[in-house]
Amino acid sequence: MGHLIELWLPILACSILVFIASSVIWMALPIHKKDYRGLPNENAIVEPIRQQRLTPGVYMFPWADCHGKKLTDAEKAAHAEKFKQGPWGTLTIGPGGFNFGKTLGTWFAHILIVTCVIAYLTSVALPAGAHYLSVFRVAGTAALLAYAGGALPRCIWEGKPWSQLPAALFDGVVYTAITAGTFGWLWPHAAG
Repeated sequence: MGHLIELWLPILACSILVFIASSVIWMALPIHKKDYRGLPNENAIVEPIRQQRLTPGVYMFPWADCHGKKLTDAEKAAHAEKFKQGPWGTLTIGPGGFNFGKTLGTWFAHILIVTCVIAYLTSVALPAGAHYLSVFRVAGTAALLAYAGGALPRCIWEGKPWSQLPAALFDGVVYTAITAGTFGWLWPHAAG
């Protein structure tokens, strides 16, 4: 097809609809209510972390710097024992205080970027005037990879509870249906 600029309407409509759907899912539906829990005795845990003055980033524990460093047998055994005893986890430290407005704006920018990539891919694969179901299939496949593709790896590698996988996949399927349906509906007609 022609230029990505021709798809401004489906890109904008899709981005707004996915943003609204994500807001409804997270605020109105109960499926994410148990995704996060408060720390018991939060001050006793957070104050020592605050005193460490950690820079923003993701920290893993227990930690052994295994990248490019040859560990002695004693270091390997000590590290294996820490993992055996547990717990293991990751700690994400963000910069400053949490800014909900900035986070929502960044989320919308992410959706807009994903939607532009989906529009590009679909426009390379299909001409103007393509049938609704063809557009739905191509845009939907790309959207499913974008919105649900990371859910399983987060459970595998980041320790995200497996009980959260169905809700994450649900979100991805809803965003996919909105994206595919919007592109199919607003796909440009053939010239002529």
